[in-house]
Amino acid sequence: MGLTYAQLKLTNLFNRKSVEINALVDTGATFMCVTEEIALQLGFDIEEVSQQVVTLADGHQRVVPKIAPIEIGFANRTYVTEAVVLGNEPLLGAIPLEAMDLVVDPRQQTLVVNPQHPNYPVALAK
Repeated sequence: MGLTYAQLKLTNLFNRKSVEINALVDTGATFMCVTEEIALQLGFDIEEVSQQVVTLADGHQRVVPKIAPIEIGFANRTYVTEAVVLGNEPLLGAIPLEAMDLVVDPRQQTLVVNPQHPNYPVALAK
């Protein structure tokens, strides 16, 4: 198995600026994570946004900027959320994956819409 990447469209819902990105699909991450460059391209001033405490994979905690509202688009799915500004590549975490009803195909190393719900996302409510 290798790494899975997905082409996403991110949109700042305040100013409607959009950017197409290639994000690492990380089922071990919680949030959408974007780089500082992507946040700036979307028109956010990361000095003026709220902050989020995050725990990194090595157990250390950091306070990082949090941008919102952003819309994540993939295939026929969208999700409005927030993203943390962290790292050197964008990550698509578990919350947006679940909300958009997307699944990772590890054999093909691709992200796909859930084949059980091809026309619209279905969220687990229990």
